[in-house]
Order: sequence, then structure tokens, then C-alpha cells
Amino acid sequence: MRFDHKCALITGGGSGIGRAVCLAFAREGADVGVADVSLEGAEATAQEVRKNGRKAVALRVDVTDPASVQAMVNQAVAALGRIDTLVNSAGVREIVPFLQLPFAEWQRVIATNLTGTFLCSQAVAQYFVAQGRGGKIVNLASVAGLMAVPNRAAYVSSKHAVVGLTKEMAMELADNSIQVNAVAPGVVRTSSSPHPRPTLLLVQHSPSTVDLWPGKCSEKGGDLCNSKVKLLLLQVPAVESAKRLRCVLHGKERILR
Repeated sequence: MRFDHKCALITGGGSGIGRAVCLAFAREGADVGVADVSLEGAEATAQEVRKNGRKAVALRVDVTDPASVQAMVNQAVAALGRIDTLVNSAGVREIVPFLQLPFAEWQRVIATNLTGTFLCSQAVAQYFVAQGRGGKIVNLASVAGLMAVPNRAAYVSSKHAVVGLTKEMAMELADNSIQVNAVAPGVVRTSSSPHPRPTLLLVQHSPSTVDLWPGKCSEKGGDLCNSKVKLLLLQVPAVESAKRLRCVLHGKERILR
């Protein structure tokens, strides 16, 4: 197992991709902090993690609130003993034409997707630095962070910003042995989007995105959290069967299929 004796903290772990990431880490031997704005959802995922024989703690967090984020980190460390990996999976979206997009909806999406990623990453990175052991951070971007998608001005802007934040974090934190990467899922079937319909633009960019499911994204995130992977952020990979991940492994570039 790749993550024996490791502890992972996942935001947005109560549903969708975040839940799949939690279960993937558990299958690979990690103890898991399941953080979500819904404590009920987090506890449901935590119960599934425990069925895999791993320790789990359910945590309620508002990723837009610095005090709530710091409490999440403190509670995770207290319950699990340590944090080795953070996965920023908490996110929201809107489907509103640009000309009709309310300012409050813009603020909600940016606050959750971008500010939430910043706050959680900063709090955990500060913990990593204080412990002196380094760590891994994986941000959930999106193919919408690499291109335009109709009627999602706030979401597209937030995910483009997550890509830029990931690169900046990777550069600044490398000297502290903190590796930062992002994955960019396409259209994924989740409880909030059980029958996704990719736009023509998405289909032209990545014809296989409609076949994605949360577990596929968790597989790629797990590859980037492998303790043997030493970061150079060569690109933010789109998670599709037609794409490949590139990383540096033992000083050599490697394709993660």
C-alpha cells in the first residue's frame, strides 16, 4: 500500500470527487480526515473509510473562514496524530450567463474555490513547515481552469486562478520539501451532476471527459501524492483517458498513465 502510516486531510470529502479521494486513500492504507461543510456528509464518508480498516475523523469546515480552517487543521492533527497530505477538493459552481451573473454568486464561487484553496493550503503548509517533514498538497482544478466554458464565468475564473496559485505555491514551498500539484478533471458524474452534458467546446477539447467518474480523479490525485514523487510542476494535467500525467520521479520525467 502506498500510504501506510500516512494521514490525509481532504476538503469536500462528504460527496463527489472528495468522497472518492477519501476512499482511495483509505484503500491505499492512509488514515483520513474528512472535512466538509456538511458534517453529516463527512461522517458518512468517514464511516466508509473505517470499513476499510483505517482511522477516520469527520470535520465540519467552512473553507472561506480562516478560523474554521485553522480549527479543521488542529482537530485533524489531534485526531490522527499528523497530516502528510492535503487535497483541496471543496468547490461549488454556477450556471448563469455572464450578463446575468449576480455579484453575490460571483463572490460565493470565488470564495469557496479560490480563497478556500488558499486558506486551507496556507494553514496546512504552515503546519508542514513547523513539523519540518515537508508534505504534499493537491489542488482540484478543472479543465475549466485551462479553457473557457459557457455560463460559468465565476467557476472558470476561480479554476484558472487555482492553476496559477498551484504554480506559485509549488515554487515558493519547494525549499520546505512541500510538493504542490493540481489535477484538472473534466465533466464528472456526481450526485450534484448525475447526467452531465458537456458542451460542444468541451467535447472538442477532450472527447472522453463525459466518461469520467470520481474514482478516476482520485486515482490521479493519488499518483501525485505518492511519497516517491518529487515535484516539478511540469503541467496541470487534465484527468482524461486521452491524457497522461507527467511528473519527476527519481530525477527522471515519467508518464503516469
